[in-house]
Amino acid sequence: MAHDGLLDSSFSPLLGEPLLLCNADALPAPKPRAAIVIAVDRGGAVPEIDPSQCDVLITTRMEAPLPWVSIPMARLNSQLKQARENIGRSPVAATVLTQVLRLSENLSFEDALAVESFAYSALLGGGEFQDWRKSKCSLIKPAGGSVHYDRIDDSVTLVLASPSTRNAMSAAMRDALYEALANVVEDPSQPTLSLRGEGRCFSSGGDIAEFGSASDLAAAHVVRTSRSCAALLHRLKDRVEVRIHGACIGSGIEMAAACARIFAAPNTFVHLPELKMGLIPGAGGTVTLPRRIGRHRTAWLALSGLRIGATQGRAWGLLDMIMK
Repeated sequence: MAHDGLLDSSFSPLLGEPLLLCNADALPAPKPRAAIVIAVDRGGAVPEIDPSQCDVLITTRMEAPLPWVSIPMARLNSQLKQARENIGRSPVAATVLTQVLRLSENLSFEDALAVESFAYSALLGGGEFQDWRKSKCSLIKPAGGSVHYDRIDDSVTLVLASPSTRNAMSAAMRDALYEALANVVEDPSQPTLSLRGEGRCFSSGGDIAEFGSASDLAAAHVVRTSRSCAALLHRLKDRVEVRIHGACIGSGIEMAAACARIFAAPNTFVHLPELKMGLIPGAGGTVTLPRRIGRHRTAWLALSGLRIGATQGRAWGLLDMIMK
C-alpha cells in the first residue's frame, strides 16, 4: 500500500541523514517529506524541472537563470561537501530553514516574518544552538550600539555608528535603528531615507553575546516581530536605499535586503553564518532575501555557508549596483 513516505524516517534530522542529493533529471517521486532536496545538474543542461520539489537547484552552466545556482565544475564537489558537512552538524536547523523558506514563499511579508520568528525561537531552545553557545559565548561581552540621524530638507540619512564592534546588531543598536525608522515611517512629509554603516564595514551581524540571552523565548518572539527593522524598511518601499561596504553579515544583509535599492562597494561580501550556530536567519532574512534572489539561492547561501562578493551578488539580483 502506498503511503507517500509517511512512514519513511530515513531523511529525518533526528533519525537519519536529512540531505537528499540527487540528479536534477532524476528527482524522486514522491519527494520524501522531511528531506532537504538538493538537485544537481552536472552537465549544465538546465533541464525543465518543478522547482517546488527542491530546496536548492545547482547547475554547472554559468549565469543560469533563477532559481538555479551556478557553480563551476571544478568547485562543485568541494562546495557540495561543505554544504553536507554544515547540514550534518546542524541537521535540525537546516531542516527548519528549508521548511520556513517553503512555507513563507507565498505568504505576505508580515506573515512570513512571523513564521521565521516562531522557528527562530524554537531553535534558540534547541540542542544544536545550546551546544554552540556553551562553546562560544561565555567570555564575550555584549556590544553597545548607536545610530546617527541627519536630515537635509526631505532626505534623511541613518548611520550605524558603532565601528569598534563593526556595527554589530546588538539589542541597543536594533532599538535605536527601529526608533529612527519609525520616525521616518510616521513622518507625514514622507522623506527619503539612506541607510549606511560607519567604519570598515556595514555590519558584522547580530551580537553573538546576546544570542539566547532571553529567558522567555515566547516573549522574545513578540519583541522580534513587534520591533522588526526589516518590516519598517519594507514599509518605506521605494523611499529607502542602503549603501553597504565590507562585511555585510547575517542581520546586516537581512535588513539591507528589505530596502528598495542596495548600492554596494566593490569590497562588499555577504555571508549567512547562522546554521553553524544551530539557527536560521532571524532578522527577516528568510523573507527579504528570497524576495530578491528566490528561496533556492537563499537556501544555498545559508546551507553552504559560503561568502559571495559584490560581483556575484549583483549577478544574482541581490545588489542593485556596484559603486566605484
